[in-house]
Amino acid sequence: MKNLCCLLLSIFLFSCNSNEKKNITQNTNNTQPEEIHTDLYGSWVGDFIVLERDTTRPESEMYSNKINIVIKKITASEVLGQSVVAGNSRPLKGKITTDGNTVHFLLNEPGDDKYDGVFDFEIKNDTLLVGTWTANNTKKEVRKRKFELHKKAFKYDANVMLPEEGMYIDYQNPKEEQVTESESDNPEDAKEEETYMTTVYREASESIFTLNSSTKKLKESDIKNLKKLDLEILRNTIFARHGLTFKTKTVRQFFDDVEWYIPVSDNVNNQLTEVEKENVVLLKRFEKYAEDNYDSFGR
Repeated sequence: MKNLCCLLLSIFLFSCNSNEKKNITQNTNNTQPEEIHTDLYGSWVGDFIVLERDTTRPESEMYSNKINIVIKKITASEVLGQSVVAGNSRPLKGKITTDGNTVHFLLNEPGDDKYDGVFDFEIKNDTLLVGTWTANNTKKEVRKRKFELHKKAFKYDANVMLPEEGMYIDYQNPKEEQVTESESDNPEDAKEEETYMTTVYREASESIFTLNSSTKKLKESDIKNLKKLDLEILRNTIFARHGLTFKTKTVRQFFDDVEWYIPVSDNVNNQLTEVEKENVVLLKRFEKYAEDNYDSFGR
């Protein structure tokens, strides 16, 4: 009996020791690297400007787009983030080095997309992110871009509107138009007419400043007389408020310079309110049949 008790006690002690070692091992394996420079987490937003391009090819890419570099995690061995620009949202991964008040990053996009590249930048005094992006594909039209970004927090606001200063002209889709002019304004003079081609553009009306397509449920009477460009801008302003990064230059030209616009995602459909969803359907329906007036504008 005594021997049996000793045996049971030995088994119990061995089991306890084994469980304790197992728990220690699990805790050790689950230990995460310490995160550092957490004050740098978030969105850094600004202009993504062409620095080097293939000048032998006609320019097709926009000189400047708005970019958002999101820093999500920093440890001594790894940095994780995201780049959001021109309709693309790409994960970033790399490392950092520090020198005084300057933190240096070298982050790579995955490399499985033709537009991927490498971001090389510094954050100075926790307030300004400055650097360059170099394309992986050296045969791309744009090989290198530069940027100076400031930290900005994205927040959806249904009430923000496009600024009224400036003219909203679609410079990305010009049309050639034949014009005939007379050299004399006097009907009694012999008229010599001159015919030439000129470039004309679409221009939006003031409706894009007065109609809020996120807060008001639009009626057919609100939009039936609007230009096609008005309808396009009203619809895309809904997506801009939610931080959609736009793929087409036609849309980006109207939003990239807007202060409140921050591209955060390549799909925001699930974020739309019921009013916005209904307005998108209505606006798209009217876009199919709407027309535009073209005119000459300097650039």
